[in-house]
Amino acid sequence: MKGLQSIIFAFCAILIISCDPSPQEPAQSPQGYQRYFPEKDLGTLFEDVQLSRLFSDSKYFVDFSPKRAPQEILADYNAQKGNADFDLKAFVDANFDYPAEPDTKPLDQKATLEEHIPNHWDYLTRSSDNINGYSSLLPLPDPYVVPGGRFREIYYWDSYFTMIGLGATGRTDLVKNMLNNFAHLIDDVGFIPNGNRTYFLGRSQPPFFSSMVSLYAQYEGDSAALKYLSAMQKEYNFWMDGAENLTEDGQAYKRVVRLADGLMLNRYYDEYAEPRPESYAEDIELAEEMPEEAQEELYRNIRAACESGWDFSARWFAEGTDFSTIITTQLLPVDLNSLLYQVEVNLSKLYRLQGDMALSDDYSQKAERRKEAIQAIFWNEEAGMFTDYNFTTQELSNIKTLAGGYPLYFHISTDDQAASVAKVIETEFLLPGGVTTTLIESGQQWDYPNGWAPLQWVTIKGLEHYNHDELASQITTNWLRTNRKVFDNTQKLMEKYNVADTTLIAGGGEYPTQDGFGWTNGVAIALIKGTTIY
Repeated sequence: MKGLQSIIFAFCAILIISCDPSPQEPAQSPQGYQRYFPEKDLGTLFEDVQLSRLFSDSKYFVDFSPKRAPQEILADYNAQKGNADFDLKAFVDANFDYPAEPDTKPLDQKATLEEHIPNHWDYLTRSSDNINGYSSLLPLPDPYVVPGGRFREIYYWDSYFTMIGLGATGRTDLVKNMLNNFAHLIDDVGFIPNGNRTYFLGRSQPPFFSSMVSLYAQYEGDSAALKYLSAMQKEYNFWMDGAENLTEDGQAYKRVVRLADGLMLNRYYDEYAEPRPESYAEDIELAEEMPEEAQEELYRNIRAACESGWDFSARWFAEGTDFSTIITTQLLPVDLNSLLYQVEVNLSKLYRLQGDMALSDDYSQKAERRKEAIQAIFWNEEAGMFTDYNFTTQELSNIKTLAGGYPLYFHISTDDQAASVAKVIETEFLLPGGVTTTLIESGQQWDYPNGWAPLQWVTIKGLEHYNHDELASQITTNWLRTNRKVFDNTQKLMEKYNVADTTLIAGGGEYPTQDGFGWTNGVAIALIKGTTIY
């Protein structure tokens, strides 16, 4: 087994070009704010806290704020840790502020689901950040909605589905605020990170920003979207960075891969090939039995899977359910390329609205070429649906997932392809609680038997786009029934659900099931209200 892993990772290293991290510094930071990188600024103290499992959740410590300069804290730690009576927990308590927890909000036990969700937005909303001192939080100028639970910051792709619900409940003020914050992040660090934390600065998440702009335009008109054209262009440039320098088929750089005839498609990536600060102990443990030369590639593939939002799924594994064979950066994901098609469509539309016909035509041609590639390269005739493509082996993945519904959501699929996808979803993915994310029971949270709100939405609306309304309605019924059942018992909406056995809670992943929950709230209320997204 170890020999095979070594071969896989060595093969990766040859084909996949890595790069040195170079996150941009902010143009201007708030007065008194000090950007803080726990894994770098705390050195041995960071390692000792995380590897000792001082806190049950590895994310907890990286959200702490040092009470003084991290270098001073580290120097004191190194001087004191050898003392016989040294207490690591007491040292941390004395030198760090714990992350603020939201005020407990009394639940209205009589509230219906329809009443609860609009009332809960304020509970999940955080004011604009005025930070004085050191923090891993990247300050944002406007109020924003967090997912809930352990997720104390804004998250990129979560926010699109939250914003759909905000729009459905008349909170276009928060939709605008969220857009402004994301545009600010693009200007500040050059892209939209996974979340507004320094430890997320190596990666983004599925690029829904242009879809957020389209959502806002649906309420405020196309002219309101023009304000965000520059940010949309900068984000697109981030995803396509290095494309002009790839000259041979099979070459890859960061998030861009060149295929035959100069066709450029995209993959998930991360600037860093090291353990995630927020899951440091977990990553070290996974890598400890691997050859040293394979560890960096493992870390990058783990991080790239985090950029996908699907952290984690057997979708990314080379061998069954074996996490150690993760090969995310070798795969061209069908959902990512569908999203970037939509970015190109939206850029073309806004440049036309601005009067720049040359750029509009250029992006229209880019979109059309990508659409043709998705229909051809990602279509898996044997599976009857779209699947990911391994550009290093030039083979389609045999793993069926709900990512195969993205070409329907973004109007890319042909009618015949959509009909085939609908049949597969109905016969293989549809379960009593909604649709399952994959058909593989791996123990990972993005696999069977779990269902997630964003993928219910993409699947339902994609089917509606191709007039498979009866199936879309059945998925909606099953999903909302599951949401209501849990809500009636707990007065909460959850991050994910067990859609195979609705008597059980969802499992898997690196942390317990979270409640809150931003995107579940957004999708539920939008489905209840029959919201249409263009």
